[in-house]
Amino acid sequence: MKIKQMARPFFIIALVLGLAVGCASTPDESTEPSQVTAAQAISAAKEENAKARKMGAEWRDTGKLIKKAEAAMKAGDEAKAIKLADKARFQAVTAQKQAKFEAQRLRDNGMIGGSDDSAAASTSGSADSYEVVKGDNLWNISAKDEIYANPYQWPLIYKANRDKIKDADLIYAGQVFDIERGASSADIDAAVEHAKTRGAWSIGVTEASDEAYLAQ
Repeated sequence: MKIKQMARPFFIIALVLGLAVGCASTPDESTEPSQVTAAQAISAAKEENAKARKMGAEWRDTGKLIKKAEAAMKAGDEAKAIKLADKARFQAVTAQKQAKFEAQRLRDNGMIGGSDDSAAASTSGSADSYEVVKGDNLWNISAKDEIYANPYQWPLIYKANRDKIKDADLIYAGQVFDIERGASSADIDAAVEHAKTRGAWSIGVTEASDEAYLAQ
């Protein structure tokens, strides 16, 4: 019997990015106590998020975190403001890394307009099913050349296998997923948009954003 292994959809190979990333995830953000003021932390978060927005990679809840940080600072809760701002900055930096990784991957594969995810609508993928192995997540499965050759299309796998996947952040070795081959351009665009704007995630629960995507 195969031992089930947990995997997360937004994990990016550490060798490439230097850290494990979640498609809109909240990895372990424990750091040394901040030595900056709340105003400085918020300013840094805004700066990084502006960069992510310019790249078209801004996460949906990063701006909300910044607003919450500003509210906490206004209320005089410096520690809470810094914590929220640091989390927002972490998300923004991670979003930039994801976008750069995807753009480089598309360039390496000779695709024109590497930053345009819709270019992946016509992939060379051929597999109609995929068996999960240890270390897999929906992000890296979708990135495989024989699947979609684009990690941002992972929601297509999630939607096609909603009966097998309770939480998109939790899949198991040995599961066999159907790979949707008849997705329309609109379906692909919707999947990519969801992957980019899904926001923070938690293991073991179905996020409201995922439920909204599945209901489309």
